[in-house]
Amino acid sequence: MDNIAGKKSSLTWAVNLSVVLLVVLWLFPTVGLLISSFRTADQIATTGWWKALFPAEQNLVLRAADPDENRVERDGVYVVEGNLFEGEDVTGKIRVWGTSSQAISAFTPGEVADLGDGETMTVGADGAYSWTGSEDQISGRGQRVFVSAMVPPKFTLANYERVLFSGSNTDSMAKAFFNTLTVTIPATIIPILIAAFAAYALAWMDFKGRALLIAVIVGLLVVPLQLALIPLLKLHNGIGIGKGYLGVWLAHTGFGLPLAIYLLRNYMVGLPRDIIENAKVDGATDFQIFTRIILPLSFPALASFAIFQFLWTWNDLLVAKVFLIDATGETTVMTNQIVELLGTRGGNWEILATAAFVSIAVPLGVFFAMQRYLVRGLLAGSVK
Repeated sequence: MDNIAGKKSSLTWAVNLSVVLLVVLWLFPTVGLLISSFRTADQIATTGWWKALFPAEQNLVLRAADPDENRVERDGVYVVEGNLFEGEDVTGKIRVWGTSSQAISAFTPGEVADLGDGETMTVGADGAYSWTGSEDQISGRGQRVFVSAMVPPKFTLANYERVLFSGSNTDSMAKAFFNTLTVTIPATIIPILIAAFAAYALAWMDFKGRALLIAVIVGLLVVPLQLALIPLLKLHNGIGIGKGYLGVWLAHTGFGLPLAIYLLRNYMVGLPRDIIENAKVDGATDFQIFTRIILPLSFPALASFAIFQFLWTWNDLLVAKVFLIDATGETTVMTNQIVELLGTRGGNWEILATAAFVSIAVPLGVFFAMQRYLVRGLLAGSVK
């Protein structure tokens, strides 16, 4: 009696909870990457991204002002005063401090540190300091001070400026961004154009061997693309397109066609037969039927495959590594650029986080803009 029409199943709450949990798990790393891309290196090294909105304790190395230019004489004693945070890109409240990296917590704010030979220094919680000594002692570079301070949260656009607008090929992803668009857009449009014609022929045109062709296409869906990389590269090198955009476009087209034809054919075969038959009775050719009836009605399936192909091509590294080899970096795509950043800046997590988010920003926009067509296209032909 639990499944009476009009009565909700008792498992509805479990389904809703599972969906919410999956959404949270999917958004968790994305939100973390976004927040980390706006944080500084010190903040990332100190606390996790979930604490980005709260003050965090950081160990800082600060330096007093140059004594030769800032010292003043008072009652026979030379004094240098100022604030340790002056000229720094951080501020905070000092908890403990010291003049040696081995004893960073030797003093608390307000205590006087004996630096030897009558030279003393005191540091306040707000960073204000007073350094006293003789003229010979207070000279040269400013005294180095190690502090442990509660630093307020800080967000910056410097990471994006460094990643997107740096002048060197090693750091900049702006060129890699446009290179990726150059690869992805044609590699998405070309297989859709070819697959749409093929799917219509397999769905609505009678010819010998049609069933065999459909079986071959289904079989190609389970063939790993890694098996075809080397033979295809040799073929491309033999005809002179092995290291350029044309070669990678054709490679992505070949690897994407089986899924495209299968998906579009399943959708087109489920369209009302009466519409096609009436059009033929009215004298329409197959090309007219395809362009004026089938394509407009098949937009959900076309959009669904476009999402898959765009995301797969944008995030691809293997095919780009094989078919788009360029030592000068002129055709480097974003996935390969991130690999280069891992090699040259493995410790700069703020740069890596920014580069990674720049890489996923466009796929996220495409997915959210066209996701309403995704399920409709995936279910094409599954229900009669």
